[in-house]
Formats: sequence, C-alpha cells, structure tokens
Amino acid sequence: MNVSSQLQLDDMRATATRLKPYIVRTPVVQFQGKHADTLLADLASVHLKLELLQRTGTFKARGALNAVMGLNADQRQRGITAVSAGNHAVAAAFAASVVRVSAKLVVQASANPVRLAATRSYGAEVLIAVDGPSAFARAEEIVLDEGRTMIHPFDGLLTSLGTSTVGLELMEQLPDLDVVVVAIGGGGLASGLASAVKAINPFCRIFGVEPEGADAMRRSFESGQPERLAVVNTIADSLGPPMTLAYSMGLCRANLEKVVTVSDDEICRAMAVLFHDAKLAVEPAGAAALAAAIGPLRVQLQGQRVAVIVCGANIDLEGFSRFIARGEALLI
Repeated sequence: MNVSSQLQLDDMRATATRLKPYIVRTPVVQFQGKHADTLLADLASVHLKLELLQRTGTFKARGALNAVMGLNADQRQRGITAVSAGNHAVAAAFAASVVRVSAKLVVQASANPVRLAATRSYGAEVLIAVDGPSAFARAEEIVLDEGRTMIHPFDGLLTSLGTSTVGLELMEQLPDLDVVVVAIGGGGLASGLASAVKAINPFCRIFGVEPEGADAMRRSFESGQPERLAVVNTIADSLGPPMTLAYSMGLCRANLEKVVTVSDDEICRAMAVLFHDAKLAVEPAGAAALAAAIGPLRVQLQGQRVAVIVCGANIDLEGFSRFIARGEALLI
C-alpha cells in the first residue's frame, strides 16, 4: 500500500467527532488477577480496552455507523443491506436505526440467537441464508432488485475510518504504549485501529491475532495478496471470514508488526481468564487477543506496556458455559 493510501489523522479525528454522539468511549482497565498475574508476569503492564461495552456489544458499531452516515440522500431513501454471521448484522441494524434508514439484512443460519434477537430489536428485517455463499448471493440480489447499498462487514475507507476511533481513544487513554494486540477477522478493526495508533505513536507495535482455523490474513501477509480459505473451522465465528480484501489487507500490512494464530483451546483458556480475573463474559473473538498475549506472543511482550483489545461479547449462556468449562480445564 502506498503511503498516500494511508488513513489521514485529520480524517480519523473528524470521524471521531461525527460518531461521538452515538457511540461509547469505551474504558481501559489495568488487568490483574490470580491467573493474569501468573500468565502475564513478565510484562511491564497489561491493560484491557473494553470494546465489548460498545453499542451492539462489539466494535463493529463504529464502522457500520460511519458507513451508513456516509450515504447520500438517494441511498438513504433506498436503504441498506448486509451479509453477516451475526455481529455485523447487529451493527448495521443499529446504524440504520440511528440514521433512520431501512435495513434488510441477510444472516447465516449458524448465527447465534442472541445476535439475531439484537438485530431485530433495532427494527431490521432479517433474512436467513443456509450458508455464507448463499447469503452473499441473496444480498447481491437485494442490491440489484431494490437498489439498497451494501454495508460491508470489514472492507472499505469508511469502515476503517470508523474503527480508527478505537485507536484514537486508546492513544488518549494510554499514550505511552509499547504494544497493542488485536484480533483479526477480515481486518476491519485492525486496519483502522492500527492506522490511528501508528499515526500518533509510530514506535508502538501492533500484533494481529487470528484463529488457526481462519488464518486468511496470516496467509495474505505471507503471499502479499488477498487470500481465500477453502474451509473455516473455529469457535470464533466472528473471526471467520473466508477471505481478505485488498483495502483492509493493505492497511494491515502497512501498520501491523505481524499476524499470529491461536488455537480454539487457547481462546477458551483466555475466555476463562477474563471471566475469573476480570469478571468479563466475552465471546471467543473477544478473547483471541488475550489468548495470543498469554500464548504465542508471551516472550515477545516481556517488559512491554501492552494493551489488549477485548472486541466483543455477543454470546448465549449455553455456548459461553461450554467454552468456559473447556478453558477452565486448561488452567489447572
């Protein structure tokens, strides 16, 4: 990616001003506790950026809202559509309710019931598709037939500008960080956050984290071009897009140190640590960054001042209980 393609700090700050009335400035807390003190003992400090407290329960509200606010008058009249495994649908529905536009959203049948209920609570019409390919096909039909605008789950300038506001907040809250660790699905969060952090503190390193069974960004970093996965296999369903796309991948490659992967077991262990030490009930994606900090990144983070992004918490009680039990067994 050319330097000229990077997000500009003035644009990121203007986005923050535009979104401020509608989103939460999520807090940062120092992470301490029985398990954290042992697993992160070699780090100078660890802070959690609690983006799970964002409107809709994930960071995605920022990018979706910025994209919908960018629609012109004709586009607003026609409304929006989107494809989602759950969290993006909630965010798109929220954004549509703020801007007062119609939303017809296509959600995969595997979506967590909590996310479906939240999407409908914002007044969106929800269509269920059996899988990802059929969901995209249905949404493309809606665009052609009804003239609705597709709100992409992770790619595009407005999405990355929206998520850059996470990085702006973090740099105001912890300006002297050495490292930020952030989960990656398609790269929507990491592309914006990393752009803001690097613009303000170029010496801060940002590490991306993917599930082992959904490592499209890691493969893209290795090949230097967008990659597509034949199979996605992870409990962190919101980190499971089967591909990367050029724009968000380019921003990630320009600003991230590297991308590491974590197993589902490591994610469950991190979920258990967050639950017992911080009393946080997160979805698997929300624990992926911590999983890397106490796993494959632990040696590299020694002596560093680290922020871990806790990106989301939309999960049902049964699924959460099952993953926590799996993680607890790994803490013994």
